[in-house]
Amino acid sequence: NEVQVSYNYGNATSQVQMLNTHLLHQADFTGAGKIIAVLDSGFLGVDTATPFQRLFSNNLILGGYNYVAQSSNVFDLHNHGTMVLSAMGAFSDGQLIGTAPNAQYYLYVTEDVSEENPVEESYWVEAAEEADRMGADIITSSLGYFQYDNPNYSHTYATMTGDAAFASKGVNIAFSKGIVVVVSAGNSGNSTEPHVGVPAEATHALAVGAVDSAEFRANFSSIGPSFDGRIKPDVMALGVGSAVSTPQGDFIYVNGTSLSCPILSGSIACLWAAVPQLTNQQVVDLVKQSTDRYSNPNNQYG
Repeated sequence: NEVQVSYNYGNATSQVQMLNTHLLHQADFTGAGKIIAVLDSGFLGVDTATPFQRLFSNNLILGGYNYVAQSSNVFDLHNHGTMVLSAMGAFSDGQLIGTAPNAQYYLYVTEDVSEENPVEESYWVEAAEEADRMGADIITSSLGYFQYDNPNYSHTYATMTGDAAFASKGVNIAFSKGIVVVVSAGNSGNSTEPHVGVPAEATHALAVGAVDSAEFRANFSSIGPSFDGRIKPDVMALGVGSAVSTPQGDFIYVNGTSLSCPILSGSIACLWAAVPQLTNQQVVDLVKQSTDRYSNPNNQYG
């Protein structure tokens, strides 16, 4: 008899069902056996908030490191990674169940929230190297870089060619090692520079934009093309009114491609667990082929 898993997703129902991830869960593919490395700014309260406790009791948090502070404490600093992780790993029946509640996780802090400097791309690559060393299958990162505090270091659209920026090179190398790299498209769609930044623009980044529950693009969701004319973003997921947990364990709705990214990453973990023989390239191809605009992509939706 096939094992049937039926979750009560609560607030997360629409973000899970939009991607048909509930069908994978029902077939008992909930991310088990897949390792997701989360590169973010901090995971405040994850070690204490109730929605994350199941991850610890089931030994699904494998470790982590704070590359900004050079410390092993990732559970302070900032709430951004907390919300990102909750979209994948939270488990609170009837309130919030993430897209990959049985995946295993490494938590890496690479973003310095106090300033915006190129060294953060270096931290990102350090964490990606460690994720590879630890056997991660998926890197999920809701971070992006374009303008820096010192404008002399800022990227320009002309350098968005897929393999020029340091962190984008890191994405491509991680992909060459067999990792699926999922990156937020960015929230600059309304700005004077609306294009996806680093490392979403990387040749082998799966860049995820944001739609609302009716599957219309959020106006803040960054767009393509890359400077060399590639379609970006690659795909979309719910990033308007996405259900997440706070560091206190409260359930709220937030907006941003920062949430569409992990919602998809957890879903990919479930898909890959169902067909573990696939290469990372085959997984990415399958994800793209499953989308509603695969035959006619554009630079708003991918």
